[in-house]
Amino acid sequence: MAYNRTSQQDWATDPGTCSIELALASISGKWILRIYGILRDRETVRYCDLNNQLTDISEKTLTAQLRKMEQDGIVTRVVYPEVPPRVEYQLTPLGQSLETIYDALMNWGERYAESKKEQEV
Repeated sequence: MAYNRTSQQDWATDPGTCSIELALASISGKWILRIYGILRDRETVRYCDLNNQLTDISEKTLTAQLRKMEQDGIVTRVVYPEVPPRVEYQLTPLGQSLETIYDALMNWGERYAESKKEQEV
């Protein structure tokens, strides 16, 4: 099942919607957890730093994913009125609460990769 904005909107009108699907809708996508991994290591991160660290992502996709994370309350965006404009992102308390889930997914992924290597031998 694809997790998209529709399932989050359904939750607003029907709180009985599965909370796991709601959580997956917030963190699903190829880039969300990779962006999160960069943001969790530093207090604030400039847009250009994110763009430089995620070399395979287009600027359009990065902007869209950051906007989604902002709408979901995971990050805050601060724009400084400078020329050129400086934009910084940081995790909200809700975003910081994802750390244990992120760590658990990372640990599980490492164990899964090792079990796959053992099966190949």
